Amino acid sequence: MTVTQAPARARNVRLALTFTATAVIVATNLYGTGPAHAADGPSVPPGTEATATAPVEVDRNDPDLKLPEGATLATPKVLDIKSVVEDQTGDERREDTNTNVKFALQAEVLFSKDSAKLSAESRARISGIAEEIKTQNATRIRVFGFTDDLGSSAHGDVLSKRRANAVQEVLDQELNDSAITYEVRGYGEQYPIADNSTEAGRKKNRRVEVSFPRSESGQATG
Repeated sequence: MTVTQAPARARNVRLALTFTATAVIVATNLYGTGPAHAADGPSVPPGTEATATAPVEVDRNDPDLKLPEGATLATPKVLDIKSVVEDQTGDERREDTNTNVKFALQAEVLFSKDSAKLSAESRARISGIAEEIKTQNATRIRVFGFTDDLGSSAHGDVLSKRRANAVQEVLDQELNDSAITYEVRGYGEQYPIADNSTEAGRKKNRRVEVSFPRSESGQATG
């Protein structure tokens, strides 16, 4: 052994321990023994991930790791994969999953402050959504309005519903299809997607969402 070989071997040992600890964390989260995460829940901020200092020994004969006699595994299925695209201004956001398409338009793009009257620019954006609805051959459309938490909750409920109605009316004119059914709701300050304590967050929360099913031919694959 030479003096220069010892540090290299020490580094290899540390790398091996780090890899093992990381593998345990990944395995723990995959098999459900770690903390549960909702499909649409917030991601873990960098630097706050769980850590491990040593591998966890697993007893392969532990009865809790075996299926009960006569039990079978559930039928395998494809998990819903979400793709999110937001334009550079943040005014429009599109979410695609295996089964649905959802557009979120910020209220400032569609309406004046505290108003449900659509702006001149808004019709072009809503027309673009109508074209996607035609592409997907969707016949069930949801139009939901949302506000931030400023002002009274009752006022937000009314304003968000009026804004959702305004968007739905334009969609109905653009699509002109009696086979389409709409679900229109105003949720006010409920279901925020950003922090209401900042103006940037409140701006994201003031929005109208249009969602509809994907066609079988247009469904995302993973």
